[in-house]
Amino acid sequence: VDYLIYGNRLHRIGGEDIMDGRRLKRILVVDDSITVREVERKMLAVKGYEVKTAVDGKDGLNALRNEDFDLVVTDVDMPRMNGIELVSLIRSDARFERLPVIIVSYKDREEDRQRGLEAGADYYLTKGSFQDETLLRTVEELIGGPDQD
Repeated sequence: VDYLIYGNRLHRIGGEDIMDGRRLKRILVVDDSITVREVERKMLAVKGYEVKTAVDGKDGLNALRNEDFDLVVTDVDMPRMNGIELVSLIRSDARFERLPVIIVSYKDREEDRQRGLEAGADYYLTKGSFQDETLLRTVEELIGGPDQD
């Protein structure tokens, strides 16, 4: 049902708006916490973005290699591959070097934030002071609305 109804608009499974054929912006959410993953997915989907989720950095990297995304939102602390490693691998691959990345983490020390930004993240948001509108404003700043080119 989430793929059919986004903000009272119908969409095809492939992410095209039925009303005008435009492709929706696609976001990959990478977080090992099912709760956080689902909250972020639903928050972005309600605004009209097409959202796919991954359970850790390796799963996220595989998704990036197999599908096209306009933005990645990732946690830091995850099994198999953490978010810092994921961001570093994204930035080292020419296919993804311009792909915007937002880190959303419970780690709120300045050195954690600095590590994330040095790895190549465009933004580092902390979950402790996290507001829904903060993530949504940041996403819109980086890639615009869900169906804008």
